[in-house]
Amino acid sequence: MELLDIEIFLTLAEELHFGRTAERLHITHARVSQVIKKQERTIGADLFYRTSRSVRLTPIGEQLRDDLRPVYRELHESMRRARLAAKGKAGVLRVGMIPGNAHDLRDHWQAFRAQYPQWELRIRHVPFIDPFAVLRDGTVDVLVTWLPVEEPDLTVGPVLFTDPRVLAVSVDHELATRPAASIEMLADFQHSDAPQVPGYWADGFLPSHTPGGNRIVRGPLVTHMEELLSLVSFGEVVNALPAHSARYWNRPDIAWLPFADFEPLAYGLVWRAENAAIRVLAQTVRDLGPLHL
Repeated sequence: MELLDIEIFLTLAEELHFGRTAERLHITHARVSQVIKKQERTIGADLFYRTSRSVRLTPIGEQLRDDLRPVYRELHESMRRARLAAKGKAGVLRVGMIPGNAHDLRDHWQAFRAQYPQWELRIRHVPFIDPFAVLRDGTVDVLVTWLPVEEPDLTVGPVLFTDPRVLAVSVDHELATRPAASIEMLADFQHSDAPQVPGYWADGFLPSHTPGGNRIVRGPLVTHMEELLSLVSFGEVVNALPAHSARYWNRPDIAWLPFADFEPLAYGLVWRAENAAIRVLAQTVRDLGPLHL
């Protein structure tokens, strides 16, 4: 099989839909059908059961999928290493950012690139739902996340920055004219929640109770920042957030109240499998020290 043919088969094995496979790979539906039929003729057996309503793998298709997945990954990795070598790079360090303020950390990124020019640094935003999956599935090498992180298979590195907290409320909310927020007032209003996050990690962002023992109610589930801010703007929730949110997501329908009694939120580096580039980035952060926003 050619590389594209392998990709078509594996994508169809995942999507189990010819149209979605074609759309995902930016090819025609007919091209997907032609490749699968050619593969089936070559092998001498059906790879998929097809009806007008469903597509599913045959046992032989399942076997081929399981055999081809590691081969496909290795081929892609070989091509990636060849492209890097052509650019004079030894590898790529992929940094996933749960906070949205990568620009604030440009001195850290530039210091890493200056010390380790043979490695390409790629910085990407990652979602806050199922936060550590991107490390475990290899999507990123290092994660920038709020602390604490207490996962036994992950290593917590140095603190990268700390950020004061603010309370986001609708401009029409009863709190909007207050000069500041307090933790105790959080018990009077509903907050958003996120699915698939460890309880201790969620509590690090927003505690379950105020210092006075009053419960802080978590309500609607959100999966990204725009969804969260929409709920705030409609007055359905109030939400404690790091202060950089007010700069990077400034909106005319939201007011931002500083907290008078909420400690800053600390963000650090976390990784699963250490390599030389991660060690250099961690040392760079230690040398520069945490940034206090």
